[in-house]
Formats: sequence, C-alpha cells, structure tokens
Amino acid sequence: MGRMYCQSGAEPCKKGGLSFICGENSVKIIEPTTSEEFKKYYNLRYEILRKPWGQPKGSERDDGEDMSNHRMIIDEKTGNALAVGRLQFNSEDEAQIRYMAVADEFQGQGLGSQIISALEDVAWEKGSRKIILQSRKNALQFYKNNGYKIVKKTHLLFGEIQHWLMKKELE
Repeated sequence: MGRMYCQSGAEPCKKGGLSFICGENSVKIIEPTTSEEFKKYYNLRYEILRKPWGQPKGSERDDGEDMSNHRMIIDEKTGNALAVGRLQFNSEDEAQIRYMAVADEFQGQGLGSQIISALEDVAWEKGSRKIILQSRKNALQFYKNNGYKIVKKTHLLFGEIQHWLMKKELE
C-alpha cells in the first residue's frame, strides 16, 4: 500500500512526502481541514456524482461526514480539487469507501488509485482488514484493477445508476 503511480502500469511518480508529479501537474494528497478545502472537496463530489443527474446541491453529503476520513488530491499550483474520496468505519474491522470522484479532465491518470491507496492506508492504520464499497457500472473495472472483487449487484441510484457491492481484504 502507499505506492504512487501516475497511470495504471506506468512508472511510479516522483514522490516527496505527500506531493508527487503526474504529467505536467504537481499534485498533493491532503486531508481537507479548512472551510475552503472542504468547499472544493464537496464541490467536486457534487459536479461528478450528483449534478449530471439533476440532483440538488447538498445531496453530495450525508450524516456521516463528521465521523469519516476524507482525502483529496489538489493541484499545488491552483489549489483545485482533482480527486476526492471518503472512508467511513462500519465496524471495528470493516471500512467503506464512499463518494469517490475524479475531475473529468484528470480521469485515467491514476489519481483515483492514489485516493484509494491513501484511504486503504487509513483503514489499515485504524485496524480495518476489509473494505467494502458500492461501485457504479462505469467504475467496476477501475475497482477491479485496485484489487476489489464484486460481491453482488445491489441498488439503482436515482432510478438509473446500477451499483455493485465490492470488497477487498487488506493484507
């Protein structure tokens, strides 16, 4: 866990702490803490996960935000959020990744995998040995590439977005 790649199968990124170079961008994985960082974090979640389906602002959040761990990749030059994800704990040994989003223009560049790796590291450090998530159809292969296995087909979000329960045992 914790190894950074710019693209699936590409060479590891140059890494300095939590900063790394991918392509032309100097990016950094952070835990959002300020109101400005959270504003960018939630905005990216809204733009990618809710707005395309006509959902209202605020639908990108739920009651578990304050009890969860959040990670965000920012462009160090602009401060813009490029990728985000949340980890919540369902039990002592089970965590769940939720609200994964990567800005459209940065998809396929390995940033989502970096968010997953960062969230898996948090889960491991806190004693979780299993992570589950609900994947949309268009993200199934991405999660498979990151070691997750399909458990079962589950629900339709907004009456049209099929989801699958997936899990990964951490080692």
